[in-house]
Amino acid sequence: MPNRVFLSPPHMNGAEMRYINDAFESNWIAPLGANVDLLERRVCEYLKCNGATALSSGTAAIHLALRYLGVERGDVVFCSALTFAASCMPILYEGAEPVFIDSELDSWNMSPDALRSAMSDYAALGRLPKAVVVVDLYGIPANYDAIQAICSEFGVPILEDAAEALGSSYRGRMCGTLGALGVLSFNANKIITTSGGGMIVTDDTAAAEKTKFWATQSREPVAYYLHREVGYNYRLSNISAGIGCGQMETIAGFVNRRREVNAFYREAFRSLPVTFPTAPEGSVPNCWLSVLTIDCAVSPTDVIDALERCNIEARRCWNPMNRQPKFDGCKFYAVQTDGYSSVGETLFEKGICLPSGTAMSDAELDRIADCVRATIGD
Repeated sequence: MPNRVFLSPPHMNGAEMRYINDAFESNWIAPLGANVDLLERRVCEYLKCNGATALSSGTAAIHLALRYLGVERGDVVFCSALTFAASCMPILYEGAEPVFIDSELDSWNMSPDALRSAMSDYAALGRLPKAVVVVDLYGIPANYDAIQAICSEFGVPILEDAAEALGSSYRGRMCGTLGALGVLSFNANKIITTSGGGMIVTDDTAAAEKTKFWATQSREPVAYYLHREVGYNYRLSNISAGIGCGQMETIAGFVNRRREVNAFYREAFRSLPVTFPTAPEGSVPNCWLSVLTIDCAVSPTDVIDALERCNIEARRCWNPMNRQPKFDGCKFYAVQTDGYSSVGETLFEKGICLPSGTAMSDAELDRIADCVRATIGD
């Protein structure tokens, strides 16, 4: 059996141990520390933003960002429906109500048409959302020209969930900087990793400082323990941040390799009945995961099973949040498509995520392509 090919494994570049060793030599292995500060600075420099808060997860980042935007019990928050649960679970942490917005078929991201319908309806009810969580799905930027215009018209801030989009850009601006606040993930399968971790990024330095305060148990800056607000134990370990500092040294190479992998698949499957998502005009995706829909009788499960027999990992696309039992009864604004109740359902039923790791060899890519072609056929 050939070596296992994983979907999106971590890729260590060798620089990480230098920062980890620094943490051990200084005996600073707790949350906060020099590596945490350095990681925040490096990400700010890379994204060209003013402030960052390194945290224990991307989910924690979404939670604190929602809190900073004023989300409270009984409020409404709009969110992309086609996403991972971490995009919307923190809405529940604050006792708010998620309203899910369907995708557009081209980019797979939030549909501006569905968003406008939702905004108009909730404006008429006098219940405009406190925020709109816009997800840059699989590293493809959303249609921010249209989405920003709608949110600006109704006076609602955007929380950009760029967990999958570090290194992507939209009209010259880096993903993560396209909303009032942006969120990144450093989970082990992302473009860079800190093992587990996340970050709030923003040009609002007050937001960065306030979320750091909340993330450290809201401890007041006095010579004894004093707490006036609810706080959380959300800060990133100095050791984990060291991994991220090393990873940032080769982020450009990581992003370029993901794009090469995506270009390989597009060329290898150009004669197959498959469709890749299309990035909005003016955007440059990082191609975090290469995804496509299968437009014939062969199912994603058929292809996944065939790849598994070749010791290759692949997965279905996200199962939309409006289909999840936890969110039964939540309002959903759908975009109708032929044969399916929504675009999100279409993409879930027909979509597949292919291995996209940066350390894959050309021979491994050929193995994947041969298996897919043999299963789908011309």
